Amino acid sequence: MHFEKHRIVKILFWMALVSSYLLAVLPQENVPELTPFNDKGNHFLAFFVLTLLLLHAYRVKYLTAFVLMILYGILIEVSQLFAINRHGELLDVLADTIGVVIGILLYWLIERFYLRDSGRFIDQVRSGD
Repeated sequence: MHFEKHRIVKILFWMALVSSYLLAVLPQENVPELTPFNDKGNHFLAFFVLTLLLLHAYRVKYLTAFVLMILYGILIEVSQLFAINRHGELLDVLADTIGVVIGILLYWLIERFYLRDSGRFIDQVRSGD
């Protein structure tokens, strides 16, 4: 059962990653409004969720997750320089960074305070059993 849940989280991570990239490079007029947030709010939300999924699916270290997600944010902004009716913004990378940091902090808090009472569970999660 644990294996299936872990696999589902990996699938969700990759679906979210690919979807976020496609939404980022589509011409602006073709991007559906999926949230009530503005552009920076969408960046924050996307990178917050992606970071949580990455940490849970692949059990990477926090610094690794931070670097990978920031590089992904930069990739999106560079890609937008070549997309129709899109342009890369440094403020978008800042919104991404805030989402990543808050995602890492939330994940750390959940691990530290919610899951610590079942230490055996944490050991199983970290070892991938």
